Amino acid sequence: MSSEGLLAHGPAGGADMPALPAWRRRLRDGENLLTVVVLVAMMLLPVAEILLRATLKVGISGSSTIVQHLTLLTGMLGGAIAAREGRLLALSPAQALLKGRAKIWASVFSGGFASAISASLAVTGWEYVQAMRPLGKILVYGVPVWTIQLFLPLGFGLVAVRLLWHAAPGWGGRFSAVAVAGATALVAFGSHISPDRLMVPGLVTLALATLLGAPVFTTLGGAALILFWGHDLPSQSVPLKHYSLTTNEMLPSIPIYTLAGYFLAEGGASRRLVNVFQTLVGQFRGGPAIVTALVCAFFTSFTGASGVTILALGGVLMPVLLAARYSERTALGLLTGAGSLGMLFPPCLPLILYAIVANNSANANLTLKQMFLGGIGPGVLLVILTAWWGVRQGPRQTEKERHFNAREAGAALWNAKWEMLIPVVALVALFTLPTTVEAAAVTATYALLISMVIHRDIHPVRDLPRVVTDCGLLVGGVLLILGVALGFTHYMVDAQIPDRMVEWATGAIKNRYVFLLGLNVVLLLVGGLVEIYAAIVVVVPLLVPVGVAFGIDPVHLGIIFLANMELGFLAPPVGLNLLLASYRFNKPMIEVTRAVLPMLVLLFVGVLLITYVPVLTTFLPNFFK
Repeated sequence: MSSEGLLAHGPAGGADMPALPAWRRRLRDGENLLTVVVLVAMMLLPVAEILLRATLKVGISGSSTIVQHLTLLTGMLGGAIAAREGRLLALSPAQALLKGRAKIWASVFSGGFASAISASLAVTGWEYVQAMRPLGKILVYGVPVWTIQLFLPLGFGLVAVRLLWHAAPGWGGRFSAVAVAGATALVAFGSHISPDRLMVPGLVTLALATLLGAPVFTTLGGAALILFWGHDLPSQSVPLKHYSLTTNEMLPSIPIYTLAGYFLAEGGASRRLVNVFQTLVGQFRGGPAIVTALVCAFFTSFTGASGVTILALGGVLMPVLLAARYSERTALGLLTGAGSLGMLFPPCLPLILYAIVANNSANANLTLKQMFLGGIGPGVLLVILTAWWGVRQGPRQTEKERHFNAREAGAALWNAKWEMLIPVVALVALFTLPTTVEAAAVTATYALLISMVIHRDIHPVRDLPRVVTDCGLLVGGVLLILGVALGFTHYMVDAQIPDRMVEWATGAIKNRYVFLLGLNVVLLLVGGLVEIYAAIVVVVPLLVPVGVAFGIDPVHLGIIFLANMELGFLAPPVGLNLLLASYRFNKPMIEVTRAVLPMLVLLFVGVLLITYVPVLTTFLPNFFK
């Protein structure tokens, strides 16, 4: 899995900004500004609704509908920016192995084919808009729905152009990529070969392009288009499902919570929190390892991206571990493994998305609060196991190192008092406000006030636009994947694949414990090969009916799924945390893999405990039922 999609850690635009022609600078600045306006509006509109409701007993007409459709805009704008920066998430093991001209030609082929897929998504999106326009549906305040839906073809079209641009560093390679895209379109639509005969070759070519570096969204979107086209089904189902998912009532909480995580990661919150835990437990043997586990879990729970945690905290925590006389290998393994620890804690984004997909595609009847409560026990278990391993690996301390300074601890706590309240604010908002989106907005606004007003880590003019744009880039890349993945899922449901899987599984496997063991193995492989958000949208609709057939609690099944996805980040050869740690610490992949293997084994034991001791997951949801 390529790291580009999660390296949203620095100014969008990169080092080539001054060399850009004037028209490209204006386009870049316009995209960035619009993304900032949309994301900030998504955050502030629910807060304004809450304040008006509390003070004047009135609300903002259509505010929830506006926020839902701003999510669509965020997805397309952020996806276009990710394509502009060459940071669309990709599964590209071959790119890491190829060198020289072979690497360039692999990029030309994968970029050209991916561009053809994105252009096809733009065409089907335009056809969808044309079909919706005569219906005359109004969004709010007289604005037609189709004007917002128009961002679908515009966004995919812009991404297609940028995929061609990034296919090669020079014009010769770019023209070759255009030729690949043109040849793809000619074979698909200009030949006399029937679509059903082209379907298998098309899927094989798509798989090859994926291995050579095509973005994940083109893999899933392309598979959906090819399957619909090959079976003579309307391909407009793909943009329809994209629109329905990105305007889901709960989905806006994903970009808003991510924004909260970015405000914290880009400010000085990481240093203040590390200092708090270091002064409290640093004097114990393995204290820095405990600090690492706690701080990483905290940040990942808000950003939803272990990559952001590794990139943001790696430079802070690695010196702390080395100063405590941890070996470099142990410190590397601990940081890489701890990066994804917060995936099961509220309000982490995969928990939200799992609930949305399980309800929409598999009628699981899950509430978000059930998922949040269900993840706490297993999440604590994995944090404890990580901290325990870190303590065991820690050197014995001298008398001087065991010294506890109450004054330093008190000063650190006072300095980080606002950050320490963030989990309280998030959970109180989540369990007292009517919607998850409002809770997310309150949390993000609180994080912004801490970073921009109280500590002044983020300058409102110099830093805020960059931070929000980087967040939009990450969110856009994810939402592109989610939208087209739901189109692929729609095909599988139409083809009755989930029903066939239930029939096969219940016939071949009689023991639920054997099923759970096999499920863990399969999900670990999926987690190591497939981006987590795509895995949720594609695999969950297949998994939930099988789990129901074996009598597994839906919340427990969801936590098993997500725990395995978390473990998959560490699974060689292409676990995402391995790639990001290799990038962040400038270490070879093989060295990172060796360093993380003990953590991988230990956390797999934790996943087995989560699987076979369901009370860890179900106790809190049942207690608060």
